[in-house]
Amino acid sequence: MNSIHRAIEDRLPLRLQAGKVLVLLGPRRTGKTYLLKQLSKKLKEPVLFLNGEDFDVQRQLANRSVSHYKALLGNTKILVIDEAQKVPKIGQILKLMVDEIADLKIIATGSSTFDLTRQFGEPLTGRKTTLKMFPVAELEWAEFEDPIQREANMRERLVFGGYPELSHLKSRNEKSGYLKELVNSFLLKDILELDGIRYSGKILDLLRLVAFQVGSEVSLQGLSRQIGLDIKTVDKYLDLLEQVFVIYRLRGFSMNLRKEVAKSPKFYFYDNGIRNAVISNLNPLELRNDAGLLWENYMLAERLKYQHYRDLAVNNFFWRTYDQQEIDWIEEREGNLFAYEMKWNTKRVKTPVAWHNAYPDAVFRMVTPDNYRTFILDE
Repeated sequence: MNSIHRAIEDRLPLRLQAGKVLVLLGPRRTGKTYLLKQLSKKLKEPVLFLNGEDFDVQRQLANRSVSHYKALLGNTKILVIDEAQKVPKIGQILKLMVDEIADLKIIATGSSTFDLTRQFGEPLTGRKTTLKMFPVAELEWAEFEDPIQREANMRERLVFGGYPELSHLKSRNEKSGYLKELVNSFLLKDILELDGIRYSGKILDLLRLVAFQVGSEVSLQGLSRQIGLDIKTVDKYLDLLEQVFVIYRLRGFSMNLRKEVAKSPKFYFYDNGIRNAVISNLNPLELRNDAGLLWENYMLAERLKYQHYRDLAVNNFFWRTYDQQEIDWIEEREGNLFAYEMKWNTKRVKTPVAWHNAYPDAVFRMVTPDNYRTFILDE
């Protein structure tokens, strides 16, 4: 992975500024720590790198006095705290530092927006800026990937996803084992450490149900019946899964036309490999009956990465009517509507009549294996 230039790498130094905390969010094992350690070597100012999961670090930071922090930092100009949400009262600690120590720049990383929001809360209002980092994106692979191998590599990522360490593993068994361990030892562990989790086994049951419904509208009431939890608890667990970057929610687009459906959301996975590990199906693409679903999930996650890394201001939706006309992905940006339909095969699809009639000025495009690079790359 040393050869992959991460899309966020050049933006980090530009966002660093005294008096503010730069928060870097993203799932575990996506390379945040490695990236910041590499960045520390390039920065011209002195850097102190702390691990928020280290008890000694937590003990040192617990002494909240300006004189103590100045002694701890010495001539440090840039402080990096990895997994900052593990440090008790980190929001108050960082507020004191940025308010009282001149010229200090701080980077704090985290793998859970729930923990960081709870820990940072009010103290850092107006004192932080946030960036996100995801599993390796197609726009990052594209910088060095052999064009001859590009299609084969992309097909493999539809199954195994884009976690960085997978690039070092050769066999399918090694990759499958890595993803299963990642789900059980990191992602679910993060969720189970959050407050108020009473039924740990139900989290995985819920995630499996969602994994089988990728691309379809999800009824919270239906999920509630299937796993035996009340709707509020189901919604809470889904929200927690979003906040540790396992899934994300897509809402229906509607301008209040009578036929448009907008009540039930869809859920997608940030990474195909995680989705496939959850349902214990990491078979090759040619042995699967869900290639279309994998293509849809992969393309939408890649588009989200592209939007974030390119600083696009955009609202995302899906669209469907009661008579089953639908479009996978709607973008509302710059005062215009853009509609995209994901198709694994290259069969021609016409613009749904109801969409065309309601939004005649909107752009409509298919995204297929033949043209997907214009959707998720700078091409």
